[in-house]
Amino acid sequence: MVTESPAAIATQEEIIRLEKVSVQYRVPEERIGTFKEYAIRLLQRKIRYNSFWALHDVDLSIRRGEVFGLIGKNGAGKSTLLKVISRVLRPTRGRSVIYGKVAPLLELGAGFHPELSGKENVFLNGALLGYSRKEMQACFDQIVDFAELWSFIDAPIRTYSSGMYARLGFAVATAHVPDILLVDEILSVGDEEFQKKCDARITEFQQKGSTIVLVSHMMSEVEKMCQRAAWVNKGVIELVGDPTSVIEAYRGL
Repeated sequence: MVTESPAAIATQEEIIRLEKVSVQYRVPEERIGTFKEYAIRLLQRKIRYNSFWALHDVDLSIRRGEVFGLIGKNGAGKSTLLKVISRVLRPTRGRSVIYGKVAPLLELGAGFHPELSGKENVFLNGALLGYSRKEMQACFDQIVDFAELWSFIDAPIRTYSSGMYARLGFAVATAHVPDILLVDEILSVGDEEFQKKCDARITEFQQKGSTIVLVSHMMSEVEKMCQRAAWVNKGVIELVGDPTSVIEAYRGL
């Protein structure tokens, strides 16, 4: 995997390039109840796996500053594709070239600790996203303002409702303007007012030049927000083009 600074490629249009990217998963044939049992059977070489390819020879180029949609059925490989772009997952085969800093909104609040307070989790989650304590301190008030959680910020996360959890997770993940923002179905969580705030922040990022890759099953959202889209089917990209044409092809299945 190659990572270059934004300054080094400021004159180039391309910001994400995937070349013949394939990802293979291995799943044990039978369920193993405990880690101890798993370790023993692993040492004894008694674990048998089923393998499957989540992505097959994916070639994809995404341009700087565009909003790009990914559509397809559940299990088609969309989330795996986002994990490759976010550097969470290394391809089994192929090459990915990602320019700049990535903010992945793959699961709101991933990494939150239930026994820590909201405030402590802001700094913990920021560290997991690659930001220093000083950087998170500078935007802390903005995060809590956006999440509207001043009354609960010192309470343990385990006492939060799902909506409060989602608001804080989104506020932390979008506290800084990234080069690339990855959004995986998270706009459907929370109440209507929160969804409007999410839309407004993503629009703000777009206006500031961020590249946005959006996974959604809401076709109207893809048509409204995206300049281009790709249809992912069984780990293969079937079609890339303007959202309306790609959605029509997808619905023609």
